[in-house]
Amino acid sequence: MSDITNAEDGITLVIGNKNYSSWSLRAWLALKMTGEDFTEEVIPLDQPNSKEQILRHSPSGQVPVLKRGEMVIWDSLAICEYLAETYPDAKLWPADPAVRAVARAVSAEMHAGFQALRRNMPMDARENLPDRGMAPGVQDDINRISAIWRDCRRRFGSDTGYLFSHFTVADAMYAPVVLRFNTYRPELGEDAQAYCQTILEMPEMQTWIAAAKKEPWMIEQEVA
Repeated sequence: MSDITNAEDGITLVIGNKNYSSWSLRAWLALKMTGEDFTEEVIPLDQPNSKEQILRHSPSGQVPVLKRGEMVIWDSLAICEYLAETYPDAKLWPADPAVRAVARAVSAEMHAGFQALRRNMPMDARENLPDRGMAPGVQDDINRISAIWRDCRRRFGSDTGYLFSHFTVADAMYAPVVLRFNTYRPELGEDAQAYCQTILEMPEMQTWIAAAKKEPWMIEQEVA
């Protein structure tokens, strides 16, 4: 059996629509920051054959999926961990163990939480929906996310604009939230607005947004 992490094996990243798939953005952005070449395969979501197509790549039936040789990784945070370990020069985690623990904690909090925000402000990079999506619980999520951004940037950001002095997995995890805030325009403090600007101005984010706006697929999403 071949070594499943052989560097000679090309990487394929299977993702959903760039306009809607927040989890795909997280993995894609981390992979882009490694500088590694990869093949991108987009499977449109919410189509009659979407599940069947995704199951060809992912045992969970969800995207994103990173494939390299015989290796298959089907979770965004696991993909980011793999990339951080495989490409240490990309510095996808802070070098200091204590700071790295904080970065992992806020990343895990995003991975598992903020359900009200996710449910009521679905990612849609093409739309402009100010004052929409403010259902019960959403403001609490916004407040907590804003507090995370403010605390991390003040303690570890070193005036770079990122959460931890340079781009890390934590920034990849919160990048879709930035896009949500850009679409729904909730009231944010200066710190949160500044962080959103930092992420939106990244060339990689601009590339993702431009591609999202060109996609032909539409998914109906109810937003109050």
